[in-house]
Amino acid sequence: MQEKKTGKKRAFSRSRKPRTAQSIQSERLAKKTLRRRPRGPDGSLDSSQYMEIEEVRRLMRVITSKRDRSAFLIAYNRGLRAHEVGLLMLSDFNRDRLFVRRGKGSISQEYSLTAEELHALRMWIRERGKAPGPLFPSRNHRPISRRRLDELIKGYCEAAGIDRSKAHFHSLKHSIGTHLGDADYSAQDIQDALGHRRSSSTAIYTHYSRKRREAMAERRRYWRVT
Repeated sequence: MQEKKTGKKRAFSRSRKPRTAQSIQSERLAKKTLRRRPRGPDGSLDSSQYMEIEEVRRLMRVITSKRDRSAFLIAYNRGLRAHEVGLLMLSDFNRDRLFVRRGKGSISQEYSLTAEELHALRMWIRERGKAPGPLFPSRNHRPISRRRLDELIKGYCEAAGIDRSKAHFHSLKHSIGTHLGDADYSAQDIQDALGHRRSSSTAIYTHYSRKRREAMAERRRYWRVT
C-alpha cells in the first residue's frame, strides 16, 4: 500500500509545473475576482455572470468535439458546476435518463434528458465506447478536470465572439437559471432543475434580465392612466 501511495505522488509531481510566487498570487487574484463579481443592489446577477440565450447557441455551434459538445450541453441544461461534470459516470446514463451527482449540499437526482442532450450524448458514447468509467474522460482516462473545462470554455467563448467576462464555466449554471426564469418557469421549477436544497439559492434567478425587462417594456408600451 505504501509503495503505491508513493508512486502516485511522484507521478503527480512530475505532471505539474512548478508554482512560482507570481503564479500563486495570480491564482489568488483570480479567485478574489470571481468571488467579487458585481451583483445588483438586491443581490441579483450582473449581466457579466451569465450568457444570453443567443450567446449559448453561438457557443454550442463552435464546439465540434462530440465529447465537449455533449458535456457542455449537459452542464448547461442541468446547471452543473465544473467539478460535477467530472463526477458523471457512464453507468449514470440509462436510456434517456441521467443521474446527476451534485456537490456543495445540492440534491443529487435523476433527470430526463432533452432531445438535444440525448442526441449529443449518444453520438459521444458511440465514439467513446461503452467501457465503464467516467462519462467524460480526459486523455489519460481520468474524469475531465475543472481546470480543463475552464480552459475549454475560454477557448470556445473566444471562437464564438463571447465577452471574456462570461468565459467561466459557472456562467453556464447562471445562464440556464436565468433562461428558465425568462421562460416563466416558477421558482420551484428552477429550484428542482438546478438541484437546490434551499429556495434562497434560487432567488438570484428571479432577477430582471435584459430579455425580461424588454418584454415588460413591450407589454407596457400602450399603458395609459389618463
